[in-house]
Amino acid sequence: MALLVAMSILWVFGGRQLSLFLDRFGTVELVSAPIKSISYEGGGSGGILHVNDLALSLNSLGPVLRSLEIGTTKDDQVALSFGGQVFSFGARRAAQSDELATAPPLGDDASIAMRRSAISWPTPFDFNFMTGHSPSWKRHLYYQLTWKKQNGAKLDMLWRYEQYFYSTDGWASGFMTHEGSTGLIRVGISNGAR
Repeated sequence: MALLVAMSILWVFGGRQLSLFLDRFGTVELVSAPIKSISYEGGGSGGILHVNDLALSLNSLGPVLRSLEIGTTKDDQVALSFGGQVFSFGARRAAQSDELATAPPLGDDASIAMRRSAISWPTPFDFNFMTGHSPSWKRHLYYQLTWKKQNGAKLDMLWRYEQYFYSTDGWASGFMTHEGSTGLIRVGISNGAR
């Protein structure tokens, strides 16, 4: 009985960390879709990356990701620059206002996948003083963009957000942030020519 009580206390106070640890080994895929369009709304760093109908934030990046920039190349390709490497999404298309927009060129394999943590954690001590409506459970949602070009170049981007569960409404949309651990958490560019 004492072991059960101790495990329950650990789950309440350490459930988030346990979930993060287990997520390193695997998550549950909810949906995966090919990318049909991608556009960027911002001033070069920060801003919003629109992937199909999904808006993913590039704001409040961790210190390692602050060098990420999006713009155009000399030949008018929409491109992402990170860590001294450049990944071209495709030729710039006409877009609303100052957005940079493109679509995957023929032959590119580009997809966006949504996954969730394998376990959720209880939040009995969360209380919202504004509405009185607080989540009883939380879990992480992951959005992973994978883009492979015909020449072998590859881009991998991973966002992590918190998703709240409300007893009356079920799981919320899943774009909640938690200081220092959510938002864009990983970017990787590999050049196929190497």
